[in-house]
Amino acid sequence: MTFGPETFILGDCIEQLAKLPSKSVDLVFADPPYNLQLGGDLHRPDNSKVDACDDAWDQFASFEAYDRFTIAWMTEAKRVLKDDGALWVIGSYHNIFRVGTVLQNLGFWILNDVIWRKTNPMPNFKGTRFTNAHETLIWASKSQGAKRYTFNYDAMKMANDELQMRSDWSLPLCTGDERVKDADGNKGHPTQKPEALLHRVLLSSTKPGDVVLDPFFGVGTTGAAAKRLGRHFIGIEREETYFNLARERISKVIPVTAAELDVMGSKRSEPRVPFGRIVEAGLLRVGDKLFCAKGEHAARVRADGSLAIGDVSGSIHKLGALVQSAPACNGWTYWHFKTDRGLTPIDVLRAKVRAEMN
Repeated sequence: MTFGPETFILGDCIEQLAKLPSKSVDLVFADPPYNLQLGGDLHRPDNSKVDACDDAWDQFASFEAYDRFTIAWMTEAKRVLKDDGALWVIGSYHNIFRVGTVLQNLGFWILNDVIWRKTNPMPNFKGTRFTNAHETLIWASKSQGAKRYTFNYDAMKMANDELQMRSDWSLPLCTGDERVKDADGNKGHPTQKPEALLHRVLLSSTKPGDVVLDPFFGVGTTGAAAKRLGRHFIGIEREETYFNLARERISKVIPVTAAELDVMGSKRSEPRVPFGRIVEAGLLRVGDKLFCAKGEHAARVRADGSLAIGDVSGSIHKLGALVQSAPACNGWTYWHFKTDRGLTPIDVLRAKVRAEMN
């Protein structure tokens, strides 16, 4: 089954998930019901009522009923995921621990838990608890052995001012013009997520053209972010009011060009080049000398792509670590060869071979 860029499905998520083909989507982002267990209306200090999430879709008869629901939708989500796909699920303290238990019991492998710290959280009006200022996201691969899930590490680093992206994300709640309104000007959905959150999720763990499935589509934040980023999406929503608001919202989103979707590439995704390939290509010759950047250590290139210093030999990485008395070494950046302009890292030779391979 081939999905178009935009697939809207009105209906119960478990029933509709069962109709999708196995191993057909690249990523699942799920924002399931919180099962808030509200004990009555919530009021502000001025006695005005808080518009909390008290809809029927968020109410379950018991924890056991919620667990059965979670097992059902998550089992189907795992079935439709490709083997190198991944799952994101978000929740509050009301449900995320139960969801995480089910996730692990079904064989998913947790890669990270991410804290979304809300920069503008709703106060605790009763003053009986800490202000609930965060939600938790779990990012998991389909199984423990799934090694090829997508992670755009360098793009995330670039988005964070060239610092490694951390697992605590400070982003504001959805407010103002971003909040989807109904015909009467009221907020369309009580728990609409900010598009900035979905932008980061999709940018980090999908590629352009990937299929993203949201089984709890709501008013379409996942779809809007996916469309802006050149990803395809499948949105399942059982509430017709939300469904119609999502379609209207996403129809107004203008996608960007393919060139604008380019992100910083990761060397992890580039073709592997053994050092022996450099010797075979004649870019270095047997017997050539390699040096560290300061010229303090020198090694000779051998025919099999190993290096030797006296009677000691090994790979470019092993020998680099040995001369530094270090536990590990990236030999591509440690060892240099002589040029007319001085010492140059052998990594430039690897880049040349990669360019020819591409």
